[in-house]
Amino acid sequence: MGHGGIRAVAWAAAVSETTVRKGVFELEAGEAPLGRVRRPGGGRKRVSDLDPGLRPALLALVEPDVRGDPMSPLRWTVKSTRTLARALNRAGHRVSADTVGDLLREEGFSLQANAKTIEGSQHADRDAQFRYLNEQAREHRDTGQPVISVDTKKKELVGEFKNSGRQWRPAGAPVAVSVHDFADPQLGKAVPYGVYDIAANTGWVNVGTDHDTAAFAVESIRRWWHGQGQAAYPQARRLLITADAGGSNGYRTRAWKLELAQLAAETGLVITVCHLPPGTSKWNKIEHRLFSHITMNWRGRPLTSHEVIVQSIAATTTRTGLRVDAELDTNTYPTGVRIGDAEMAALPLTRHAFHGDWNYVLHLQPGPVTPAARAPQTPTPKWDQALLSDPALTGMTPQDLDALSQTLAPDGDAQRGRPPRLAFPEQVLATVLHLRVALAAEPLAVLFGSSRTGMHRTLLKIRRLLVAHNIIIPPATTPPAVLATLQARVLAQSGDPDNKIKTTC
Repeated sequence: MGHGGIRAVAWAAAVSETTVRKGVFELEAGEAPLGRVRRPGGGRKRVSDLDPGLRPALLALVEPDVRGDPMSPLRWTVKSTRTLARALNRAGHRVSADTVGDLLREEGFSLQANAKTIEGSQHADRDAQFRYLNEQAREHRDTGQPVISVDTKKKELVGEFKNSGRQWRPAGAPVAVSVHDFADPQLGKAVPYGVYDIAANTGWVNVGTDHDTAAFAVESIRRWWHGQGQAAYPQARRLLITADAGGSNGYRTRAWKLELAQLAAETGLVITVCHLPPGTSKWNKIEHRLFSHITMNWRGRPLTSHEVIVQSIAATTTRTGLRVDAELDTNTYPTGVRIGDAEMAALPLTRHAFHGDWNYVLHLQPGPVTPAARAPQTPTPKWDQALLSDPALTGMTPQDLDALSQTLAPDGDAQRGRPPRLAFPEQVLATVLHLRVALAAEPLAVLFGSSRTGMHRTLLKIRRLLVAHNIIIPPATTPPAVLATLQARVLAQSGDPDNKIKTTC
């Protein structure tokens, strides 16, 4: 059979290659075949045949939760074949590590790593949100409007530090790096914030040197727009941003919405934001379309300076045509910035009918979005509680509002325990304002003279009633002008030292 014949015959006959090789030498020497030299069933017996209890004892060690003692010492150790062989020998079973490996393979075992498949609890609307996000992205893309995916990449130590991966080097000459991974006090860390253009397959990475805040995230988007987006989409009037549910661009971060409102005013773009459901960040396009390629591009290479990081990111390409631009951002971004309820209430923000906490639009508002700019330039009308039921705010006539209250009253006006601070029609009105113009519970509590906790309970109760009666309150397409009067009222009330309404970042 020529080269490889001995191995092929040994495999087919299930014998050792040495045995076949000896037979070949005997035939080449002219020796006559001896025929069978061993009786059927002769030879040394397998240890598993001589020791019937060996196999069950081994399985009890590798599967203590099912077949053996859950308190076995090996329950908490790495079960290598040598460790298992020692444990079996201590139990009176004479066996080697190689035999243990053979027995495990016969039983269908193999060396396997952990598999990341358990995602834990999932939000009930997870799949529906993905479908909604895809519909929004398709609608923007089909009309020639930009769609971007944004996120912050893992912070990187700057200096002579080990970087995962390997690269080609002369044999025996690896790059020397520090033993400990303590951040250099002078070089610090790099904070790469990425913007990936889904349609154009291009990326922009803003490498910060300070904190990962909402202001830094929006500044990165601003730099992408002026550096890439504006030239690629000269006719753009809208922008869709897909982002994770947490972090500096999370859906609960007030500063993120405030900074985006300012960006919309500067660029003239109507900005729509769709967040991925919580716990699904790995499905963000930027993770496997941009960040993964950057990581592979600089693998095994110490990131000795910010310049090295920027150049390594900018040199990232793929066979599918990915192009990446990178820029160093040395600005400072302080943490702990607090955004008050009045500022949030005055934002030109409209929430979508489906999951308005995850999907919302920031409309155009001239001038920078700052407390001074948002302050009314002309004297506002004298405060009147009747302004809360203005049709411009509620989207319905007073008669329709009364009819809505009467429809919900039989199921929701039942009095239990202490009498509520708000009458039932006021509870309905507050919920309509919450759904119609996206007023949060905090400013509503100020406007209606209620507590924040009580307002949260009121909104939850009335929203359940609306769902039970299949009644939908559509959000306003543009913020009503009378909202400025409400803002002034909240500002005046929030400035009162006796006001206990708290603000959050």
